[in-house]
Formats: sequence, structure tokens, C-alpha cells
Amino acid sequence: MMEVVTRPIRVRNAVRFLFRGGEVVLDRFSPRATVLDWLREEMRAKGTKEGCAEGDCGACTVVLARLKAGALAYEPFNACILLLGQLDGAELITIEDLAKGRELHPLQRAMVDHHASQCGFCTPGIVMSLFAAYHSGAPQTYSALCDQLAGNLCRCTGYRPIIAAALETCNGAAGDRFAATAGSRAVALAALADREDVFVGDEAAFFAAPASPDSLAALYARFPDATLVAGATDVGLWITKQLRDLKRIIWLGRVAGLDGVRPIADNAVSLGATLTLEDAAPLLGAIHSDLGELLRRFGSKQVRASGTVGGNIANGSPIGDLAPALIALGSRVVLRKGTEIRALPLEDFFIAYGKQDRDPGEFVAAVETPRLAAHQHYRAFKVSKRLDEDISAVMLAVRVDVDGRRILGARIGCGGMAATPKRAANAEQALIGVSLDKQVSWRAACAALSQDFAPLTDQRASAAYRMTVAANLLEKALLEISGASTPTRIGMLHAAE
Repeated sequence: MMEVVTRPIRVRNAVRFLFRGGEVVLDRFSPRATVLDWLREEMRAKGTKEGCAEGDCGACTVVLARLKAGALAYEPFNACILLLGQLDGAELITIEDLAKGRELHPLQRAMVDHHASQCGFCTPGIVMSLFAAYHSGAPQTYSALCDQLAGNLCRCTGYRPIIAAALETCNGAAGDRFAATAGSRAVALAALADREDVFVGDEAAFFAAPASPDSLAALYARFPDATLVAGATDVGLWITKQLRDLKRIIWLGRVAGLDGVRPIADNAVSLGATLTLEDAAPLLGAIHSDLGELLRRFGSKQVRASGTVGGNIANGSPIGDLAPALIALGSRVVLRKGTEIRALPLEDFFIAYGKQDRDPGEFVAAVETPRLAAHQHYRAFKVSKRLDEDISAVMLAVRVDVDGRRILGARIGCGGMAATPKRAANAEQALIGVSLDKQVSWRAACAALSQDFAPLTDQRASAAYRMTVAANLLEKALLEISGASTPTRIGMLHAAE
């Protein structure tokens, strides 16, 4: 075991953030309070709407501005599942803040001019998502705007006039009052940054935000029954849908270095537990393009800005997409409890439905992911009813190690096929020694999936459908890896010409 040296740190008893030109200091609030409830009930800011209350429809979208690498970054968030304490150190921007007096923001004016709003209920959230794109610093394309709006529903106009309004304004040259005041606002945000732990409440009920891994380890050891929150994309639904009265919450968003990325031995990379899915996307995409595409379809912009690598692993969902994708790569999960750190293969972390190999007071610190060697090939596929912002019916990822045209070994990770993300051990064994040039020799591996899994039937898919799709996806991966000319994806249809 590796030991970690702990150090004392100061404690702050209030959450601080910027809102409408001033600093808000909250030293008394419910740990389970959401940003949406605070805005609508406390601040009477009714422009931010509640639609689904689970982070799907985007009607509640707000923007948080934070300092990242010394520059202001604007990101959209679902206020309905964002905890109030998660605002610490950020600037909260809502739909009411965009206009200057009676002068509409350029985005709002373009939405009017292009007749892009009818009933208007979801329009505030749409505008706020586009506001984040407006301040991205790069001109937006049609496809990029489709991704930007994947988490915003509109049932009135369709998206054509909305995207037309966005293309007209999101040209990379932000010219609003937020751009004009960026310098002073950055200074104000920097002044909020400190290395103090945050603890609001008492031992019976609190919202805590440790500032260091040492503080987190000590606090969680003291309160092992507390709920750990990274992005709250899952925990938020415990509050809004399951109505859980969470008394003790430890937010990981202020833990210095827990979102770090660093190279480690054997050509691998360590991804910190609180690294957001949005920030992880280019890093994983650099390992393989399928991982980049998987992350592009992972929820929405709002979800990826909140959700984290460690959170998606720690919740142990059988339909979480990241776990099977990383299992196929051969990733490890790094856990910490007190001063002790251990690591284990990612597939061994999942024991049963809702149960992981994690002791009380132990938390996910990082995920170590190998890069691909020259003799390794990788594919990952997600099948869902909707292309965007949908839960997988089946997720399959495969890595094969080859010697020439012969498969030396394989790792197959599947989601949606069992009570946990799981390897397909029998299918992997059946691939050893198989030739990439003999498609008929792959059939045993595809058939062996039925020995590895006994999937359930639910509202997303039947058991028979899941088994058929999984076998087809494995064959599809092998077809692509073998270099067959037969197109397997819509974007590859030109290969048939």
C-alpha cells in the first residue's frame, strides 16, 4: 500500500459565488437544495423553467462561468439536478441576465427575427445553451450546434429556425456585455478561489466541499455514510425523482488535483475521478475515435459538463457506457481510503447490481487507462432508441491483440447485458487463435456471448434483441478490424462505391 501524508487546512462555513454583479454568500441551506429551486423560490427568477426535473429536457439550463487555465469558460448546466452548493467559486448566469435593459442579447434578437420561439416554455433553456456556444471562442457549425442543443427539447418550431438563429450569432466573436466585462469578472472569480474546505451545516446535516484529497479522505472516513457527489447527474435524480432526503453531502468539485490527467507507466494515462466527461472526451478520443464518438453521444452538453469519469464508474450502473468501454481497454480503478491507496482491474470493481468493491469511507480517486499498442485494435458501439441523449440498450467494446492476421487475445466489455458492466470471458476465449481472414471462424465467439450473458427484457429492449445485437456488434467490430470492404457504418457507405 502507498501512504499519503495528511495536512491541516482551514474551513469556510459558507458557499460563495457570483450572481448578477455581486457576491452571494450562503451559510445556511438544505444540503439537497437545487439551483433551480433556489432561483425560482428564493430569487423569484422564474425564467428558468422546470420541465422533466431529471436533466433531459433542458428547460432549466443555466450557464456557469469558471476560470479554467486562467480564462473564463462558459458551460451549460441543468439547474434542476445541480445542487446549490455546487455553485461555489462560479458565476451563475440565467436567462434574465442576458438583456441589457430593454435591449435584447444578440441571441435573443436572432431568435425573434428567425421566428424560433412559439410557446416559449423551453426557449430560455435553448438560449442559455446557445449562450455557452456564443462564448466558446470558435465559430459554430451546423453539426456542432446539433450537439450543443441535443439536451434541449423543442416541440413547437423544430430546430431549423433555432439553428439558423444560432448560425447567425455564434460566429466566434462574442460582442455582448459579458465579453466587455470579462476581465473584471475573471478577477472577481479569482478572488473567490481559496484552499479552504467548505462545511455548511452541522454533523447531523451538512454540505461539505473539501479542498484537497487529504481533507476528502479524512472527512469521508469520519462520515462514511455521507453521499459523495461529483456532477450530481445521478444523485440529482435521487432528490427530484426518488425524493430522498439526503442529510450529509460531500461534493468533490473543489478537491484540488482530483480532476488531474497525467501519464503513467506502460503507455497509460491516469484520469482523475472528477475530470468531467466533456474534458475527458478529447483525451479518450485520442486513444481511439470510437471513444470520442461514444462521449459525443454521452448524455448532452449539460450532462457532460457536470458528469465525471469517476462518477460514472462509482455509481456502478449496468447501463453506464464508460465502464464497458474502458474494461475492453484494460483499465484499472484507483481507490483511496484514509491514507491507503489500492488499484484493481475495472471489471473486478463491479460485484453485483448496486454493489461495488468499495469499503465504507473509500472513494474512487482515478481511472488508469492504457493507450493502444501497435498490435492492438479497438472498437466501441452504442445502440439506443434515440441517437442523442439516450440510455444504451446494448453497449459493446472490444480490443483484440493480433500477430499478423491471427488473434492472440481479446477483451470484450458489455453494458446493458447483465446486472453490472461485464467482460465476455467465453467469447474472448473463443477468439484466441482465430484468423481475421476467415469470417466463418468468428461465429463461435459470437455464439459464445450466450454463455456469458442472460440479459433482461425491459422497456428499452427484449432479451432476444440484446443478445442478437451484441453478437452482431462483435461481428461488426471484427469486420472493421479485418479491413473488409463491406461498409458497417452509415459514414462508410462510400466504401461500397
